[in-house]
Amino acid sequence: MITKENKAKAISVTARNKKDVGSPEVQVSILTARIKEITEHVKENKHDYMAKRGLMQMVGKRKKLLKYLEKTDFETYKKTVAKLGLRK
Repeated sequence: MITKENKAKAISVTARNKKDVGSPEVQVSILTARIKEITEHVKENKHDYMAKRGLMQMVGKRKKLLKYLEKTDFETYKKTVAKLGLRK
C-alpha cells in the first residue's frame, strides 16, 4: 500500500498546480508509484495471484491513461513519460 508521503511525492512530480490531484498525468504518476511497490511484493511472493491480478489491472489502467494523454496533449505526454522514466 502506498504511503501518504510517497503519494504526495508522486503528485508533486507531475502536478499542474498545488491542488491538482486528478489530471491524467498525476493519475499516471500515482499508478506508477503503486506499480513499483506491488512489483517488489510480487517478486518476493510468487504465488500471490491476487496481487498479480491487481498489478496487471493497474498497468492496464496506466496504459489507457497514457494513450488518452498522448491523443489529447502530446507535449504533456512526452514530459510525463520523461519525468517518470517510462518506456514508450
